[in-house]
Amino acid sequence: MRPFMIAAGMALTLGILAGCEPQDALSGRNDFQTYCAGCHGTDATGGGPLARDLGLQPPDLTLISRRNGGAFPFTRVMSVIDGYTRKNQHGSKMPAFGPLLEGPKVMLPYDNGAVTPTPAALVALARYLESIQR
Repeated sequence: MRPFMIAAGMALTLGILAGCEPQDALSGRNDFQTYCAGCHGTDATGGGPLARDLGLQPPDLTLISRRNGGAFPFTRVMSVIDGYTRKNQHGSKMPAFGPLLEGPKVMLPYDNGAVTPTPAALVALARYLESIQR
């Protein structure tokens, strides 16, 4: 019975997430423009107006999949955005994104099989980044 409940819960979660994709795409793109474009550029290639003041070139976010063997590392991208696994945390130029961590949560299945409440705005931003890969 338990495996059935887990499978049903995951199917429901995936159905809910799939049904939210148009809104996710819009809110993810809007959040990118609000929180990320200043450094990463409106086209996400790293040439935003604040980039020259950073002392380092922000990465081209349209090449994340290419830098990872053709696969978009969805969970890792969210972890970098929210600061959980960001390298050089105290010396990092990338700010914390509190508003992306607040608000409604969605149940997101992770690579290890766990289904975890995750900020909807963070998921939407990661989905947007996944959608602009070249």
